[in-house]
Amino acid sequence: MALSLTVNGEQRSLDIEGDTPLLWVLRDELGLKGTKFGCGAGLCGACTVHLNGQPVRSCSTPVEFAVGGEVTTIEGLAEDGQLHALQKAWIAKGVPQCGYCQSGQIMSAAHLLATNPAPTRNDIVAAMTGNLCRCGTYSRIIAAVESVAGGPLAYDASAAGEER
Repeated sequence: MALSLTVNGEQRSLDIEGDTPLLWVLRDELGLKGTKFGCGAGLCGACTVHLNGQPVRSCSTPVEFAVGGEVTTIEGLAEDGQLHALQKAWIAKGVPQCGYCQSGQIMSAAHLLATNPAPTRNDIVAAMTGNLCRCGTYSRIIAAVESVAGGPLAYDASAAGEER
């Protein structure tokens, strides 16, 4: 089936079944390898991309849902050859260890900052909760997002529903 979609600002035409997961279209058909396969069930967040500005799990999103929309991948965050502020922060804060989950982490953080440029630490923690990191670099992830949002932010455990 012939499908047309916009990926990272470029119109792409594909001959592919509409129920094919968007992840496989991005990786196998379009050669965009930054988006990773993690769990295949939309639970870990490694495959997170933006569809019409919203984060989606590309492993469980059929490509037909992206027809007529705008898909942005980790490769599409950079502008004019310059890394996105979050990509720079990830490097500066030494976030990745294995790096496998990081594109999904960055895409979730980019959505947060696009919708809330001055998040609290609680906002950051809540926005990143759906992205898993087996290496456990969560404190560095938060620090990287905070650095783009304007510096270290206070975390209120009671507002997050936690006990000390």
